[in-house]
Amino acid sequence: MRVFMWTAAVAAVLSAPFAGAQSITMDSLLKEMTSLDWLAVAPGPAYTTRQFSSYDRNSTDPNVLTEKNWFANGDRGQYLRKEKGGAGEEFVLMDADGPGVIVRFWSANANEGGIVRVYIDGAEKPAVEMPLTDMLDGRAAPFIKPLAVSLSKGWSSYLPIPYARHCKVTVSKFDIYYQINYRSYASGTIVESYSPALAERLMPQIEAAAQALAAPETAAKMPGNSSPAPYEAALAPGETQTLELTGPAAVYGITCAAGAADLPDALRGCVLEIAFDGNAPAVVSPLGDFFGTAPGINPFQSLSCGVAADGKTLYSHWVMPFQQKAVLSVTNHSKGDVTLSGGVTTAPWTWKPDSLYFHAKWRGVRDLPTRPMTDWNYLSAEGGRGRFAGVMLHITNPVADWWGEGDEKIYVDGETFPSHFGTGTEDYFGYAWCSNERFTNAYHNQPRCDGPGNYGQTCVSRFHIMDEIPWTKSFRFDLEMWHWADVRVAQSVCAYWYADGAATDNFPALDPALLSVPPVPEMKGVEGAVEGEKMRVVSVDGGKAEPQSGAAPWSRAQQMWWREGKVGDKLALAFPVAEAGRYEVMARLTKAPDYGIHKLAVNGQPVKDPVDLYHPKVIADEEQSLGVFDLAQGDNTLEIQVVGAGKKAKPGNMFGLDYLRLIKN
Repeated sequence: MRVFMWTAAVAAVLSAPFAGAQSITMDSLLKEMTSLDWLAVAPGPAYTTRQFSSYDRNSTDPNVLTEKNWFANGDRGQYLRKEKGGAGEEFVLMDADGPGVIVRFWSANANEGGIVRVYIDGAEKPAVEMPLTDMLDGRAAPFIKPLAVSLSKGWSSYLPIPYARHCKVTVSKFDIYYQINYRSYASGTIVESYSPALAERLMPQIEAAAQALAAPETAAKMPGNSSPAPYEAALAPGETQTLELTGPAAVYGITCAAGAADLPDALRGCVLEIAFDGNAPAVVSPLGDFFGTAPGINPFQSLSCGVAADGKTLYSHWVMPFQQKAVLSVTNHSKGDVTLSGGVTTAPWTWKPDSLYFHAKWRGVRDLPTRPMTDWNYLSAEGGRGRFAGVMLHITNPVADWWGEGDEKIYVDGETFPSHFGTGTEDYFGYAWCSNERFTNAYHNQPRCDGPGNYGQTCVSRFHIMDEIPWTKSFRFDLEMWHWADVRVAQSVCAYWYADGAATDNFPALDPALLSVPPVPEMKGVEGAVEGEKMRVVSVDGGKAEPQSGAAPWSRAQQMWWREGKVGDKLALAFPVAEAGRYEVMARLTKAPDYGIHKLAVNGQPVKDPVDLYHPKVIADEEQSLGVFDLAQGDNTLEIQVVGAGKKAKPGNMFGLDYLRLIKN
């Protein structure tokens, strides 16, 4: 391996780290929402971060590794207790003594939660009283977008709700999934309690924070009049280039544009290492994963890192202080030449005993079995104090079935039961219902999900900014590998945290064999099937006919879906036949609660009986024969007409075709 020096000038600008006040106000909390300096300093005043959630209460013993205990999955409708309130029955989700602050509130089905009420400091009248949908989708001040927003079916609010002595959160309807993350400050900390009057007075600051986080790529301000010092590097396979910075200082920003014949391979194969003050590297990660994107370039913009709006430039805004020296190096483990260019922004930093080093490390695994279920470790650290600040997950899923039913379990300072016990992997990452919709946000993202369903490459991230998790002795983050299917997956994480010089972690040395993008196996359908989603829509009288992914175990995880059709409306689909002849036409149709009764015909010849597609659940039904028909070479036509709906069916009149299968007579 040849080593080259990669040179850059260091910007010298006056700066000071975010100063944590001993008195916590809503205004100071709003400033934290758009700043990253304060993460690089131990909390002052001290606090813990914990979580209330609707996790399955049957999960009691980590030594009983069964679906009835440690991997129990009934995470809906769990609450602390129910009470009689002034407006009727209320279900208590959170009950915590202060001083403290709610820093995140998430739900998968806020539309089923009714009215949310937040009681501050024992008051009988709630300080917040509104539909839960309004609170978690930014529909009512002070809960405005994007501080509160629904993305990919997940509802979240990050607006801080501080309380001096006590906080209780209730809903009027209990059957919801929820997570509430909150800080508990050291006794004696002065906290300004939330009130409607305080929120109204601070609306200019709330709106300013919302405006900044709506453009997170530029929300984290660089210190002073700093400008990035440019660099350029060209790396052949096996080469390393290095940049040395002199302290005391902090890295405030890194940008990187990469060029390669195979860019995904280059971004996974080039490894970034950053070592501070002569210590072992605190950052060890494939280049793309460090910036939160894998595999390849997946545009997203978050406060801490992302891919810029130009779709090419990777950026990091993590603040990385050091006392004497920082050494940044990139080694090309890929098979081709790679060019890198960008800038590094630094500024002076006054190192104090409470300053912390930034860490970002990567681990990956191939052929991870999904049975038996396991807790897969994202990070374990001990021997010093620190703050957990987030994670990016990349998974390669060989099937369309949902891979992320698992819950996060976070143990702080020697806990034997996790103080964060989640309700599902997508819930941890801020979305819901195993949705494959892409989204980007200041604090959580899904910039890639190939599909159909959840097949292929997926990249998700969550950055713990307001809800970062401090520790003083030890930290452990596990997340269940809880997959719907019994398969083997490839997955990797890049974890981000801050810690003092005494802390150690459990990340192994990178295995060069893992520094490539895991291949995606070909998705196979039913042999001989004419897939519904591939059929051409010849005509449709009303509603919309289009492919749908992932709602049932369909062949190739997709079907042709017709919705919003009215009684009498017709849909015609063209399906190809390679050789003219007489064929028995087999069909696999979908049944569901809002599916209707339909007449079918092949090339104008009616199928004997209408089909009733009602079922209390969404299922892909057994194959059924539509009859024997004379089919021409080339396109033939399947016609569907809405007749109505069964007595038990919900409104909708929907129709779904998984596939046809032709048996020549």
